[in-house]
Parts: sequence; C-alpha cells; structure tokens
Amino acid sequence: MTDITSDMQGSRGPALFKLIAYSAIGIFMFFVPITIGGKSTIPLDHAATAVVTYAHPVAVAFVCLLILYGAVAPFVNGSWSKNVTERVFSVLRLLGLVLTAMYLAGVGPAALFAPDMLPFLFDKLVLSVGLIVPIGALALAFLIGYGLLEFTGVLVQPIMRPIWRTPGWSAIDAVASFVGSYSLALLITDRVFKEGKYTVREAAIIATGFSTVSATFMIIVARTLDLMGSWNLYFWSTLVVTFIVSAITARLWPIAGMDHPADRDTPLPEGRGRLQTAIDAGVEQATVSKGLPVMLRDSFVDGLRMASLILPSIMAVGLLGLLAAKYTPLFDILGYLLYPFTWLAQLSEPMLAAKALASGLAEMFLPAILLQDAALDLRFVAAVVSVSQVLFLSASIPCVLATSIPFTMKDLLVIWYIRTALSVLVTAPIGWLAVSMGWLS
Repeated sequence: MTDITSDMQGSRGPALFKLIAYSAIGIFMFFVPITIGGKSTIPLDHAATAVVTYAHPVAVAFVCLLILYGAVAPFVNGSWSKNVTERVFSVLRLLGLVLTAMYLAGVGPAALFAPDMLPFLFDKLVLSVGLIVPIGALALAFLIGYGLLEFTGVLVQPIMRPIWRTPGWSAIDAVASFVGSYSLALLITDRVFKEGKYTVREAAIIATGFSTVSATFMIIVARTLDLMGSWNLYFWSTLVVTFIVSAITARLWPIAGMDHPADRDTPLPEGRGRLQTAIDAGVEQATVSKGLPVMLRDSFVDGLRMASLILPSIMAVGLLGLLAAKYTPLFDILGYLLYPFTWLAQLSEPMLAAKALASGLAEMFLPAILLQDAALDLRFVAAVVSVSQVLFLSASIPCVLATSIPFTMKDLLVIWYIRTALSVLVTAPIGWLAVSMGWLS
C-alpha cells in the first residue's frame, strides 16, 4: 500500500489514475452484463442492438459501406495478389458484395431467401458483427491501451504459460470471447500481435483456441437443444472442454510448428512480489501510452478495417457453406472422417452425430438445428462441441483470416478437425456422467 501511495504522490500518479480509471471503463464495457429492456448482456452488445433497433436504416447503410470498401479495397491497393488465399478471399468478398445487393434488392433465386440463408447471414450475423466490431474497437482502447493487459499478464502468467503456452495477458482474449464476442477477441489478438507482444505460435493458439462464440450465443444453442434446464452444467462444461482442447492442440501440428523464437515473459524483479510487479507493469504502460483521442482514433480505424474484411466474407463463405450443408453430400462425407470419434465416444447415434457435427464447419449453429430432436446425450455433446470447435466458415474463419496472423486455409481446416474430434472425446464422458446422475434435464 505504501508503494502505491507514493506512486500516486509522485510523477506516476496520473499514469496510475489512467490505469485504474480507463481500465475500469474497458472492463465495464466488455465484461459487466447489465439488464436493459429485459435483456441481460454486456454494454457493447446493448449499444449495437440499440443502433440496429432504433436506427436500422443507418445500421444497414453503414454495414453496406463497410462491405463495399472491403470488397473493392484489395483490388485498389493491390493486396488481392499477395498470395493464393488473398486472391480467393478477394474474389469471395466481391461475391459477398453482390449477394448483399441481391438480398437488399430482393432479387435472386428463392432458395437464397429461405430464412436460414441470406436473411440469416445478413440480419443475424452481418448486422451484429458490422456494428459490434467498430463499437468494440472504441472500447478496446480503454481495455488494452493503458496497462490492464500488462497488469493481468503478470498476475496470471503462472497459469497461462505452462497450460496453454501463452502469455498471461492472453487471459483477456479468453474472457472477452466468452463474455463478449469472438470478433472482439480476435480484434484484441490482432492488435496485440501487431504490437509484437505475441509470437506467431502464441497468436495462433489464442485465435483458434480462445476466440469462440459468446456466452450470450450459447444461450441460443441451449434453447434450441432444450438444455436451458441444465444451463450451468452446459456453460461450465463448455468452458472446461474448450480450454482442455486448446491446451492439447497447442502441442500438436500445425500450431506446435509455428514460429516461436522464445517465450517473452519477463521474470519478477528480485525482491518484488507478483502484485506489485503487475502494478508497476501496468503503470509503466499507462505512462508511455498515447493520448486518449489518438488511441480512440487508431482503435476505431482498426475496427473498421477488420469489419470491412469480415462482412463480405461472411456473406459469401457463409452462404456457400450453408448451401453445401443443405443441398450437397459434402458434410456427409466429412462426417465419415469424424465417425471413428463419435463411435469411440459411444454416442447414441454415431453416424448422425458425425454428419451433424461436420456441418458445424459451415456454421456453428447448424449442429443444434440438425440435432434438436436427438437423444439427450447427443444434444448435450452437440451443444458443447459446436462451441468448443471454435472455427466455422460463416464467420470465425473469415475473422481469423482477416487478422495479421499468418494462417493458411489448410491450417484452419486441420485445426478445426483436430478440435472437433478432441471435443467429442472430452465431452462424451461428461455427457454420460450427467445423464446417469440426472444432472441433465
């Protein structure tokens, strides 16, 4: 306490104030659910919902401008020709622009206007992501710009490094994802990676291991699969399974082989406790940080850039994935690759489970839709696995590819397969125990 008081009285007093006050604003915006109009969620989500509800035409126009910029910019600045992945996604973003225009104009084949096709992608995903990423980017300036990242990193380093092979401050990403949104978590990851605070391997572990859908979206999954009566069991099981699988995949190819020159953890100074060192690290960052207006501007521009790349990709990749799941045997074929694991897990209908879980590659919500009438154990496994697999083509994969982390599509598909298979094997025993003990209802 004496050290803290002397800091406040000295030249570091303003920096300590920024660390506490600005970080408190960021924590409130990202991590404190509040109830408004009967809906309990974080302030960022309330803000995005309010814009969609009360200024819907403005929200649609804003999102359309982002899609237009994201589709055209790569051909203007020449980035479309950087590599094969960029070429493919540049073309897909153009397709996303065309699909957006078709949807808003009401022009096109009737099959595209089914509730689970373009309406789902634009109204449920694009509008939400298109608003929450830029709004979240503003709040992000408070969360990561003034020392909270460094403070948290020192405190939880003894847990994060040995289990997940990541720095302590990656805990911020994990919490932001579960409480807020994978798009926000990836925005944090990309920003920290570009600042040189993550190696490629660390950024890859975080982006594919922690950046899953939010707890609020998990409620929709639980409702669809009639598991709300066991919400606490479902939520905590999903949290545990996701992080167990992340710890395993961090030690497997392709993530284990990614560039990691050395751990960048700073040892505790001699004679200093962990809490005091954490405070010192946070204050030091707050001391050298940019002014708030500059930080807000830079964060907002980053958010606009990421949203502009994500949104047309969601429209194009998401639609192709949903069409493949509905009209082709593609995910049936992928199901055969998962069948050994669903059979080994002794799920009640292993082939049905394998095919349904494979459809999660297109959209994480698809397994819930396909298995809503299945046996109780299978519904529970589907609910957990659809979240713990993390990666899906309609949204999170385009989000990951929009970051600066050097992923290839092959990397992400392999990681998706490994995560899905491991998630089945880890979740199944929990499901057996829960059913036998009567915990599931």
